[in-house]
Amino acid sequence: MNFRFHRPALLLALAGVALPASLLAAQPSSDRYIVKYKSGAAAGTARAAIASAGRVAVDLSRHDAVAAHLSASAVAALRRNPNVEYVEQDVPRYALALTSPSGPPYAAGQLVPYGIKMVQADQLSDSAASNRKVCIIDSGYDLAHEDLALNDVDGDDDAGTGSWSTDENSHGTHVAGTVAAINNSLGVVGVAPNRQLKLHIIKVFGADGWAYSSTLTAAVDKCAAAGSNVISMSLGGSLQSRTEKTAFDRHYANGILSIAAAGNDGNKRVSYPAGYASVVSVAALDENKAWATFSQYNRDVEIAAPGVSVLSTVPMGTGRDASLSVAGTVYATAAMDGSPTGNASGALFDCGAGTAACTGASGKVCLIQRGTNTFAEKVLNCQAGGGAAAVIYNNVAGMLYGTMGETATTIPSMGVSDTDGAALKAQAGATASAAVVASNYAYFDGTSMATPHVSAVAALVWSHHPNCTAANIRNALNATAQDLGAAGRDVKFGYGLVQALAANNYLASGCTGP
Repeated sequence: MNFRFHRPALLLALAGVALPASLLAAQPSSDRYIVKYKSGAAAGTARAAIASAGRVAVDLSRHDAVAAHLSASAVAALRRNPNVEYVEQDVPRYALALTSPSGPPYAAGQLVPYGIKMVQADQLSDSAASNRKVCIIDSGYDLAHEDLALNDVDGDDDAGTGSWSTDENSHGTHVAGTVAAINNSLGVVGVAPNRQLKLHIIKVFGADGWAYSSTLTAAVDKCAAAGSNVISMSLGGSLQSRTEKTAFDRHYANGILSIAAAGNDGNKRVSYPAGYASVVSVAALDENKAWATFSQYNRDVEIAAPGVSVLSTVPMGTGRDASLSVAGTVYATAAMDGSPTGNASGALFDCGAGTAACTGASGKVCLIQRGTNTFAEKVLNCQAGGGAAAVIYNNVAGMLYGTMGETATTIPSMGVSDTDGAALKAQAGATASAAVVASNYAYFDGTSMATPHVSAVAALVWSHHPNCTAANIRNALNATAQDLGAAGRDVKFGYGLVQALAANNYLASGCTGP
């Protein structure tokens, strides 16, 4: 089973890659603010002033606040209002996106993503996990998915984003699969795979993939109201919010452990909510436990988990599965992100670097080397020569994971490794069969992918020690993390790689820590 590598649109945006107009059309509004008013007798007067000054977007009465669209003059007037404590910008929040055959304790017929074993989830039973609930704040959950449908899951709909049980951009379903993809002989398994862990889904992202800090604040309140123990947030933004921070501080004090992505900008900038002291900030590692170069690094990074080429669930049929055989030999492949489905059979034809129309490729499978021009241009040049499929091989070590971006192509396309590319060059002229078919799984990158590993491990460990506090669990995860990088806590790895069994054993003698 080979799955495509896919980088969600929001990860591309954070990496500086151009997005289509359909996604750029809906952007956060600069006229949206959170107004914190004084409690008590003054509250009614303040709320009336806010309502008359602008259009209310979110009622945050639990926090004595309202999010509203306000003009500059209205903001100035409210800041002078003696019944108003502060007015702050309602800042945006964004979604921040290697296997082995299964064996005990998993059923045969599925794959075990490398991260599951790396965090020791295969060494700690989830038999007691029904006493814990993880709240996932994201883009939804494909309730029809073969690897997710039978979980103990519910959620909250949102007037702006729709039903929690659908997912228009794949991100939330991918996160959920890492937490709890079912041990069922299909696809993959999650950290807690045996349908014991309770899930609550809050959908804050629609297809456009962003929300406001007020939306997140309201979502966190809904997680608490649903009885959640752990809140998992593969999201963030570069600006703080006083209202948001107050909400996280309050819920942590009340026993909820919130966990968020450190961010994908590859710099020292702090993302929020990960940067709040009451929230655990998660960095990303690759399969070799090396720091992912896109992972933000700063003093707030607390712990690390797998976040590179993470295989998990996506809404049914939205993934891509590629296959390639040449002269009877099967090669490992990765479907190009954006490749159409289809299959082709014909002689393997060497198109070099694919910088011009591949003359002579009519009815054949194009073999093209990475470099010089884009993957989409290479595939279009194969098409221009009449090619039936395109295979692009890497010019550096490792598998090639690529994308068509927003370019529409008509032939199936896939990547292979540099070593397989060299072997395929020697097979030019041999009969090749190439195919890309729809799949229910995909590989994603991002601190978004690292976060659910930590969230699920926290719930798994906590299920064995339900009398411990959120602070006890947090302390145990940090105290037992596998130290990576510089000795002790550092800005890239935090305390190190989260370890489920080690944290469980640490608490065997009793709840310890703050």
